[in-house]
Amino acid sequence: MSSRDPQVRAARNHSTPTPSRGPVVAVTGAASGVGDLLTRRLAASEEIKQVIAIDERRGEVSEAQWYILDVRDPAIAEKLRGADVVVHLALDLDLETDAAARTAYNVRGTQTVLTAAAAAGVHRVVLCTSAMVYGALPDNDIPLSEDAELRATAEATGVGDLLEIERLGRRAPRAHPGLQVTVVRPAVLVGGTDTALTRYFESPRLLVVAGSRPTWQFCHVEDLVSALEYAALEKVEGELAVGCDGWLEQEEVEELSSIRRMELPSAVALGAAARLHRIGLTPSPAGDLAYTMHPWVVSVSRLHDAGWRPRWTNEEVLAALLEEVEGRHTVAGRRLGRKDATAAGAAGATVALLGTAALVRRARKARRRL
Repeated sequence: MSSRDPQVRAARNHSTPTPSRGPVVAVTGAASGVGDLLTRRLAASEEIKQVIAIDERRGEVSEAQWYILDVRDPAIAEKLRGADVVVHLALDLDLETDAAARTAYNVRGTQTVLTAAAAAGVHRVVLCTSAMVYGALPDNDIPLSEDAELRATAEATGVGDLLEIERLGRRAPRAHPGLQVTVVRPAVLVGGTDTALTRYFESPRLLVVAGSRPTWQFCHVEDLVSALEYAALEKVEGELAVGCDGWLEQEEVEELSSIRRMELPSAVALGAAARLHRIGLTPSPAGDLAYTMHPWVVSVSRLHDAGWRPRWTNEEVLAALLEEVEGRHTVAGRRLGRKDATAAGAAGATVALLGTAALVRRARKARRRL
């Protein structure tokens, strides 16, 4: 039986029962995704005294104390009383969500949670953003130090929200003495996720921009959850990255995935991506392409120094991702139905990108007729 099997982990957790003298941990966004997985893990841990679960609907972890409310509601402060640590995971990074609504939810929610935590006497808040905040740039070190400057811009999906969340996290200890903030930044997250970067592997060809040097570092959701547990137990603090050890070059990714590349000049790829997004045909802005062009792999030294190790390798996570997206078809970030996918597969992603001019002209003519 695999060491990743939940029954094995549960057996290990309960093999040597000890009194629960650990912290009370509150988790926002606890009913789904990473929040659900973390709530389950904490509820099964002998090192955690109690789990407070907060979401807009009740989840399935019966051992947790549930509170049903929006994280933007100031009443959350009352629900956090008695908690030692808050792990804030109530974020909306859905590609299909209206960008303005997404930002309003993410930023206001984080502001409210930080303020409420301080008012409730919580001494630590754990925020989860992404290693994307470092930015994908041609002159990045490989790997980036966790203390590297955050050079990302707001041009990629959700990255502007994440940068603002990080800014709020840095300000919080100054505004609320006694409150500490830990920030966890996962690499390309895989495991029940749908992002511009996971959709990259749903395409009939892997788009490579001429002259770029893509590098890939993944983070399986199980490893993210274990890193968040470390942060909740205060075994590690500060700003830390989480992901597999090392990275894969683009050629290795192509060999492992058996998906051939499609190489385009930078001006063509970026121009097409921008136009497709501007006329509403794709959910991903052109800024997302940078993360498939330039390196942004990170060191995970702080977690390593604390004794944490990833259970997954980059090769294993890539294999899991390819299995997860099998049967899905995406061209230029846009999900296609089966009929469209057949045509796209036959024509190739090149047609989708190089045909952008015709789509733009058609959209302009339609607007003139209105």
